[in-house]
Amino acid sequence: MDHFGDETTTAARRPGRPSLSNEELLDKALDLFLEMGFERTSMDAITAAAGMAKRTVYMRYEDKTALFKAALERAINEWIVPVERLRAVEMKDLETTLLCVGQILLTNIMSPAGLRLLRITNAESGRMPEIGAYTNEKGTAPTLAYLADLLRRRLGLQEAASNEAALAFLHMVVGGPATVTAWGAVPDKAAIDQHARYCVHLFLHGLIPRMEDADSQHSENKMLRTLLVDKMLEVAALKQGKPGAQGI
Repeated sequence: MDHFGDETTTAARRPGRPSLSNEELLDKALDLFLEMGFERTSMDAITAAAGMAKRTVYMRYEDKTALFKAALERAINEWIVPVERLRAVEMKDLETTLLCVGQILLTNIMSPAGLRLLRITNAESGRMPEIGAYTNEKGTAPTLAYLADLLRRRLGLQEAASNEAALAFLHMVVGGPATVTAWGAVPDKAAIDQHARYCVHLFLHGLIPRMEDADSQHSENKMLRTLLVDKMLEVAALKQGKPGAQGI
């Protein structure tokens, strides 16, 4: 299997050797990478933790970088939320749908596995941009595509507007708590839930009316006031019996 651009070499196991779990190797390697960081994690430590001979590991992965990327790829694939799961919570009310979607994504990113992946990908993507590209390809991009499609279907937005709106939703609802937590300030569940509800409502309805909406409302109110005054004057004229007074 290719990993991040064909950088992992997988070799056939020699006949007669006891079966070794590649999944165990990748899990142990990821645990060490997450705990120690890429630079401070040695192949000796990884093979010792996995109970494998170094020679066996090098038969599968040509170097520490290839092993790191394979371990991270496996973790990302297990962690991402399938689009089908998001589609399954759709309901008639768009705000409720968006809240359910946001809560699923928040629960996923705020899980221990999600936060560990967030921290290590942030730490290593500068040196290995393909890590960030893979995370985006497998996780972020499909989620954004789903959200944009949802907004086009429900609100009739054009493609460009729906794409921007989907990105704004992801940043507002999910990105904020994840970033703050990655920096060490962990909000409690009640705060996360309140954040999700507020941001979903803000996303759909805005903080203040648009200027054109406000102008339209002002004009409508002015017209209603004028009509009301005119009717009041007509009523007063009728009561006073003035000639030329019109009926209501």
